[in-house]
Amino acid sequence: MGPWAPRGNGARRGINGKTRSTRTRPFFKIRLSDKRIAQPDGRRRHRLNASIRASGLPEATPTAGSSASAARASGVPVTAPDPTLFRRLRLEPAYKAVSSEIERSILSGKLTPGMPLPTEQSLAERFGVHRSTVREAIRQVEQEGLVQRREGRRLFVTLPGLYDLAPRAARLLLLQQTTFQELWEVAVTLEPLAARLAAVSAEPGDIDELAHNTEVTAALQANGSASMDENMRLVELDVEFHALVGRASHNRALMLAREPISLLYNPIMLQIHLHLPQSKARNLAAHRAILDALKRGDAAAAGEWTRKHMVDFKKGFEMTGQDMRTPISKAQ
Repeated sequence: MGPWAPRGNGARRGINGKTRSTRTRPFFKIRLSDKRIAQPDGRRRHRLNASIRASGLPEATPTAGSSASAARASGVPVTAPDPTLFRRLRLEPAYKAVSSEIERSILSGKLTPGMPLPTEQSLAERFGVHRSTVREAIRQVEQEGLVQRREGRRLFVTLPGLYDLAPRAARLLLLQQTTFQELWEVAVTLEPLAARLAAVSAEPGDIDELAHNTEVTAALQANGSASMDENMRLVELDVEFHALVGRASHNRALMLAREPISLLYNPIMLQIHLHLPQSKARNLAAHRAILDALKRGDAAAAGEWTRKHMVDFKKGFEMTGQDMRTPISKAQ
């Protein structure tokens, strides 16, 4: 038997008389934590790649760390990624996405007032979401006044009135700590504008409503009572008069813009009536002058009388001892 004759245990004898195993290992572990293997060089890398080729595995390549080290060694600057390259994603909750889609369908006219809204199950299938998600979305659309329930639990598309959204806007003004000065600066612009537009756009029915309001106000003042109920009623009539002028303008954008401000006047005007009894007669005189200008179709006179009326209102407020810079929410 020659020196390379195989033995029973799978070993062969070498030229020097020593035996070595002939068993081949199908796989061997590469420990990337071993620096000698993770970053081989020179003869060691050659032997390692030869062994890997024999096993059928891909040859080892320099790691990112070794590439960076090589780049630094060669003098090539290594730049870090720009941290502002990407922005954090803000994923919209599913119910908001569904409610936005329903609102778009209503605002675009695909769903018109009076049309029934599809059932929860139908909407869930169309959007590919759970019914609970649809239910939350519908609740949000309902709060916006775009749908309402009738005939049991069925939802129908509805058109909110111009004045339905005003209370919400008024609450927002209160939360924003809006001052009397800010309120008056807007009102002294919007109210004369409404009067000028009403002078050329008012219809006979609008004039009749304004005349009726003025007559009721005059009758109530002639009664001579100074009770709290009478003062509150006079405030209501005053606010109503200016709202009627706004409606007579037939400008929906103007009507919607002035209404939240008008709602916040109530407590202010009540304080003026209580502290300055003479303000009632001045209010009535101004309303009559504005009404006469509207009847004549005199836009300039209607606007000027309304402006004077607003300036008089500011003087009355200051005469009550309050500061125009005070937030509305802190009115006494």
